Amino acid sequence: MAGEPRTARHRDANLRVVVWQWGRYGAGPRLAALLARGLRTLGGIETILSLSSAAEILQDPNGPSCELQVKTYTGLAGLAWRFVQAPITVMQLSRRLRRLDPRIAVCAMPGPLDLLMVMALRRIGIPVAVIVHDAEAHPGDGFPLLLTLQRALLRRADLAIVLSNHVASALMRNGSLPPRMPVLVAALPPLAFDSVTPPDIHAGPRRVLCFGRLRAYKGLDLLAEALRLLGPRPDLEVRVVGQGPESAALADLRALPGVMVENRWVPEGEVSSILNWADIVVLPYREASQSGIAPTALAARRHVIATRVGGLPEQLKNEPFATLCEPDAGSLAAALLSSLNRPNDSVAPVDDAREAWRGFAAQVMEGLDPLISVTRRDQSMANS
Repeated sequence: MAGEPRTARHRDANLRVVVWQWGRYGAGPRLAALLARGLRTLGGIETILSLSSAAEILQDPNGPSCELQVKTYTGLAGLAWRFVQAPITVMQLSRRLRRLDPRIAVCAMPGPLDLLMVMALRRIGIPVAVIVHDAEAHPGDGFPLLLTLQRALLRRADLAIVLSNHVASALMRNGSLPPRMPVLVAALPPLAFDSVTPPDIHAGPRRVLCFGRLRAYKGLDLLAEALRLLGPRPDLEVRVVGQGPESAALADLRALPGVMVENRWVPEGEVSSILNWADIVVLPYREASQSGIAPTALAARRHVIATRVGGLPEQLKNEPFATLCEPDAGSLAAALLSSLNRPNDSVAPVDDAREAWRGFAAQVMEGLDPLISVTRRDQSMANS
């Protein structure tokens, strides 16, 4: 497993790693919790998970243990007030972190307040790694300054961890990475939902799911046109689930027979049941850095159809349950038709997502190891 030899050197060191992500909803808090859990499985590592006190994942009775909850904000006025309070917040965070005594920190997904955390970590001499998901803003993204804040965050970080070579190349092209910053490329594991079950053998139409943020770049218009090309089919049922602005593409999808559109926020507790409903997960994207839903669906042994854009070919090229097609309606329709003709008579076990996260955590530790060594050397010099 990638990273095992180096990680093993830390097992007797009781190394403390802060993993933080201060979003309230969506994949960010879950990703941070899964990374923290994966790091703990390596041995010799203690994790300090830091989430927003309002994170949806913490409302679950089976949610993760969170050692550093942080009050964040609601709305733009709350965000502005947090920046006004920045000197006080940084000082308070520094004190709390000093008591927890970490040796390194990882930002699991950049957000608006991360610069405050980095300033607090710098005050106590802790190196910082940032997991970068996107190099450029997607069309229709709702927080236009987030990429500007991400560049500022990277200028103050010690290591960039990216989830595809596609993103790494784009970061280098657009100047987001400081000169000589080390970059680690590690593929995103499944965003594991423990109650996702193997696909069932059922009578009736094949169930196709399009799940996630309903934005223009997700290719909802391509999906609508592909379904029009296929025509009404009694063997096909399509569900489009997620949240986004109403659009002509959503209206076109609603008008098609056999298609159900649910434009709404999906709570954490409902994601498993939506994935369990599906036989096939379709990603008709016009652009993509990589996908979080793709590895989650593949781990649950759902077939995935994805367009050949951005980091998706790199992410899915060796996956036997994945089909790549061109980002046009004809190619997508052909891929859907091929999947409908595939037998639906084999039930395979769900992959072990915990093992995938352990491997990802080991890769992360491989990248962090030089930073940890520098920190220890500096501490030894300070104590000599």
